Amino acid sequence: MAGSGLAPPVEDVVASSSVVDSVATYETLAALPAAQRAAQAGRTLVVEVDLAGSPGFSLDASADGVQARYRMAFNNVAEGWNWYPQADPRQEDYYHAKFLPLASRIEERGEYAHEDKIGTPQHMRVTWRYDYFLAFENLYDFYPRTTDDDAGFAATLPPVETGRVRMLALATLEAPVTAESTTFWKATHGRPVDFTLRKRYLIGRLQAVWFVDAKDGRVLARVLPVAPRANWHRLAR
Repeated sequence: MAGSGLAPPVEDVVASSSVVDSVATYETLAALPAAQRAAQAGRTLVVEVDLAGSPGFSLDASADGVQARYRMAFNNVAEGWNWYPQADPRQEDYYHAKFLPLASRIEERGEYAHEDKIGTPQHMRVTWRYDYFLAFENLYDFYPRTTDDDAGFAATLPPVETGRVRMLALATLEAPVTAESTTFWKATHGRPVDFTLRKRYLIGRLQAVWFVDAKDGRVLARVLPVAPRANWHRLAR
């Protein structure tokens, strides 16, 4: 399979505890001087996908075992640097880069007094949320581009409990390695919270996806690239 030679056996990855802390990895990379961060391109990482934060993930019983499906139809990186307004939707996506969620954390940063509605003083909370993602453009190395909302990573697993499934992703970092955006919502009378959302991306090329038993590290299924992306436009017509 195309690209499969880049992926080490998943047994070795799990056994050697090579799954990185995505939050710590992002913060370490982002703190590097630009030249040193750029030098990290080509580094391979194994990260764990946040299935609790993935509404498109499902496990369903089938005649052959358990069907795992991770839907990618709406996992578009909606950032300005990833918007291609001249894209022909018959041939390519408006958002080339896709994401897999890795982690999320919330910081409460106190509160302050304010009157958004005159004569009605309130205590406004200050909340920051940090979301971490793996961003990659080569989704269609894994399956043909399609408008099917169920399209994504799919595999048949042996019988396993839902809570025991982990999803791991192997990726090779690519320039610019990291990216970040910030969105702020001002507190109002009806929603007395100053809310800041910071989206943080590890940027790379996806090499493989693995479904693993969280209890014993047993490999349940592998999803590897099946054809170079350049061929998918021809195959999908």
